[in-house]
Amino acid sequence: MTTTELTWFKSSYSGSSGDNCVEIAIGTEAVHIRDSKDTQRGSLTLPPDAWAAFTARMRGAL
Repeated sequence: MTTTELTWFKSSYSGSSGDNCVEIAIGTEAVHIRDSKDTQRGSLTLPPDAWAAFTARMRGAL
């Protein structure tokens, strides 16, 4: 699956300004993360378990 075939979304915490945001796409075998201002540059791809650990850690830091 290419990144153009994925459904990308931003966090509701991003607000409507669109500044300094990342977009996330959940694939069948990976989570893709990219800069919302430069979507053609490429994406970081993580295994779902690594993404889950990252988001759990961030929730605990807030």
